[in-house]
Amino acid sequence: MRIGLVAPPWIPVPPPAYGGTESIIDILARGLAAAGHEVLLAAASGSTCPVAKVPGPPLADGSRIGNGTDELRHSVYAFAAMDDVDLIHDNTLAGPLYRHRPQGIPLVATAHLPFSAENHDIYQAMATDTAIIAISQHQADSAPGIKVRKVIHHGIDTESVPLGAGDGGYASFLGRMHPGKGLPEAIETARLAHIPLRIAAKMYSAEEHEYYAAVIAPLLGPDVEYLGELNAADKFVLLGGSVALLNPIQWDEPFGMAMIEALATGTPVVATFRGSAPEIVSVGLTGYLGSSPSELAEALIAAATLDRSDCRHAAEDYFSAERMVAEHLALYEELVAEPK
Repeated sequence: MRIGLVAPPWIPVPPPAYGGTESIIDILARGLAAAGHEVLLAAASGSTCPVAKVPGPPLADGSRIGNGTDELRHSVYAFAAMDDVDLIHDNTLAGPLYRHRPQGIPLVATAHLPFSAENHDIYQAMATDTAIIAISQHQADSAPGIKVRKVIHHGIDTESVPLGAGDGGYASFLGRMHPGKGLPEAIETARLAHIPLRIAAKMYSAEEHEYYAAVIAPLLGPDVEYLGELNAADKFVLLGGSVALLNPIQWDEPFGMAMIEALATGTPVVATFRGSAPEIVSVGLTGYLGSSPSELAEALIAAATLDRSDCRHAAEDYFSAERMVAEHLALYEELVAEPK
């Protein structure tokens, strides 16, 4: 097949540092190409994913992530170059509703955002002529009235992730500077457990900088260190040295990429009962779930005793790139075979 992939316009594929969606698109593109398919990628300028790329507009400002004008302009360039593909897989919100997209070509869209009251009508309209992929069962179940064609969990190339020994004596936090990520709760949890915390977090926008200055910076100390935003290699070193990843999310995150990245390094996950976490964490095997910092602190202490090989095997068996690519290909083949 000749497959068109559309990535968001703000962060290159693969991302130099933060960028969960862009990491997944990179893994998918490489996997499709390795399976013998021709891939045409529309992504931010500076992308180095080793597949054919659509020439596009200049790199959108990373501080404007979510800006509708950037996304619409990106869609114009992307779809203009994809009139001869067998199928298009769009990872933006605006693209599937672009009125000049090629007709007669099956369109798939992954919903990377939660289904919310704000975007419900958008996804409902999109689903009339687009096959929507949800990235967790929790996300799919939260979408009454929206037709979800398939649930496909994200995957990771475990062979490229070094196995860590978990001997750093600290817990880690990986995400971005946003209240929904639960960083204050992670700090409280680590202090209750008397385990140092190392934080790697993306901080681009003015809102993220303001949140850091007002809320997070006053909580730092000798036992809680902010490392900034890490590149992929340093991120896996951080995760691999951790006794556990603390992920006390405070919102229903559709999928937590940081959790499977931690599992791939052999590091257990301690998270709240929110979003996709119960689908990723096998309680007592690859981590624990809790509701409050005191519960999570007990879980963090217990997580240090878990067998790290079980975490690695979970990533290899359930969250592999091979599984993710195969599930996408099966859906693509169904759609291409359907009557036009």
